[in-house]
Amino acid sequence: MNATIQYNSRKLQINLKKPIDISIPLRASEKNVRAWYVDAPRIEPVEDGEWKIAVKNGACINFNNVSFNPHAHGTHTECAGHITEKVHSINEHLKEFFFLAEVITVAPERLNGDSVISEKQIKFALGNKKRDAVVIRTIPNTLDKLSMHYSHTNPPYLLEDAAIYLREKGIKHLLVDLPSVDKEKDECMLLAHNAFWNTSGKLRLDASITEFIYVPNKVKDGEYFLNLQIAPFENDAAPSKPILYEVIG
Repeated sequence: MNATIQYNSRKLQINLKKPIDISIPLRASEKNVRAWYVDAPRIEPVEDGEWKIAVKNGACINFNNVSFNPHAHGTHTECAGHITEKVHSINEHLKEFFFLAEVITVAPERLNGDSVISEKQIKFALGNKKRDAVVIRTIPNTLDKLSMHYSHTNPPYLLEDAAIYLREKGIKHLLVDLPSVDKEKDECMLLAHNAFWNTSGKLRLDASITEFIYVPNKVKDGEYFLNLQIAPFENDAAPSKPILYEVIG
């Protein structure tokens, strides 16, 4: 089913029957993707004495507790409250959910022993396109990203100049297939986070960063309509489910 959407000054035609889910599901498993030195998430029946409340144990319902960390255990969207002293909630500040997005593929460069994404690379990939959101897929892009344990691996990250460029270009929503836009161990400088949210100037509370996505190889680079869905957590970050729709006209 095709739908025509008026978006700013453009009429976009998208195919609602072919959503592209770029989130990573949360699983109570050692194979769940994770980072930041935490154990696997847990999904367990509530216990009432010796009774675990699950249908397989004779209950009429399944009634589970879920224990996880939004930043460490899967696809999540965060606001500037992630790095500010004042508490800011993603649920409070993300009030629009549909955006024109560009999917780009980047091969991180080597710099001082690290793998990094530079301003030059993003500028080349985006050109003069005007977008609200940028979705960065890094290569190699293997299925290992769905179950990778990133702690102590020094994964790729964005250089500060890349984050500044995205901010100055007017990108409000940045999505990456990495555990963080910043280096794993950077003495808490968080250069890309700070640059993107402009913490040294007017704080961009309406801007978001989504980490731990996975963009399948069959998805081509280019323009998409993004539905950025979040769980309504009053927290700096919340589990999210970004969905892409191909723009066909």
